[in-house]
Amino acid sequence: MNILASSWFLTLRLLRHLLRQPWSIAFTLLQPIVWMLLYGQLFRHIADLPGFSGMSYITFLTPAIVIMSGLFSAGFVGLGILTDVDSGLMDRFLTSPVSRPSLILDRLISLAIKIVPQTFILLGLGMLLGARYAGGVPGFFVLLGAAILLATAFGGLSIGLALITRKQDTVIGAMNFILLPLTFLSGAFMVTSLVPGWIQAIALLNPVNWSVEAARSGFQAHPDWYLVTTRLAVLAVFMLASCCFATVSFRHYRRSA
Repeated sequence: MNILASSWFLTLRLLRHLLRQPWSIAFTLLQPIVWMLLYGQLFRHIADLPGFSGMSYITFLTPAIVIMSGLFSAGFVGLGILTDVDSGLMDRFLTSPVSRPSLILDRLISLAIKIVPQTFILLGLGMLLGARYAGGVPGFFVLLGAAILLATAFGGLSIGLALITRKQDTVIGAMNFILLPLTFLSGAFMVTSLVPGWIQAIALLNPVNWSVEAARSGFQAHPDWYLVTTRLAVLAVFMLASCCFATVSFRHYRRSA
């Protein structure tokens, strides 16, 4: 079975499993909705500071919440791989004619598909709270691309880590240790020009910040397309590197299985 057919077949399996658990979908959205409601109200007067972005705080915050929603979903993609390994399902797949890379790609494709409705829901909630998206449809696709590239990148890291450690507690601890600091050391909640210099320096090398910058610029009335394309390009490189890490980890698993 070729890689495209295998990936699509396995992706459909994951999507059907997801649809059988509507509460799982609801809880996935619950945290970003709470973030939007809580931070949107708690920090709304930050937009009055000199040197801010010239937009309301909820407009500033909403793209970052979309990015964060995909990011934290991605951090635990590796747990699904471990479930298949522990149940013996992965071994059965390895004795079947499915393409081996598709056993990783299906997780990343289903993650990307799941981000699409999440984005619509969170943008809709943002509009109800007063957010305005001057970039229109092009801005939506920039946001979606930035969210998917970042999520699949960290999804690949999560899968690779899971296949190396084979411990759910290790994956959960490691991804929380990575994702939370990267989120708060980015421009997700504050314009980077108003944060301490050491945070600005970290933000320059922070993939979360690249994604947020691209998304916010895309939603402006006059986007900086050079910034958008460069940020999306480095995110694509990061995503490819993390997928290579996941592939190498999977080969290690197959040799040791």
